[in-house]
Amino acid sequence: MRVLFFAQLKDATGCDSIELAPPVSWNTQQLWAELLQKFPGLAAHRANVRLSRNWEYAAADAQFSKEDEVALIPPVSGG
Repeated sequence: MRVLFFAQLKDATGCDSIELAPPVSWNTQQLWAELLQKFPGLAAHRANVRLSRNWEYAAADAQFSKEDEVALIPPVSGG
């Protein structure tokens, strides 16, 4: 599983992507638990971050597998 980080999430993690290997699949809570263990700085952003799986926003009950590309999408502002 490739996990992508954008904007301030890059700063919080110190990288723009990582590779994870779930044993079978993870639900949203399990994925977040793994990410927060590796990057505690993400905790401050969690409430405002959306997850996407393979270029589509993921539902709250989504399952993530090792073949997925996951992105953490921070709030977007425009002008």
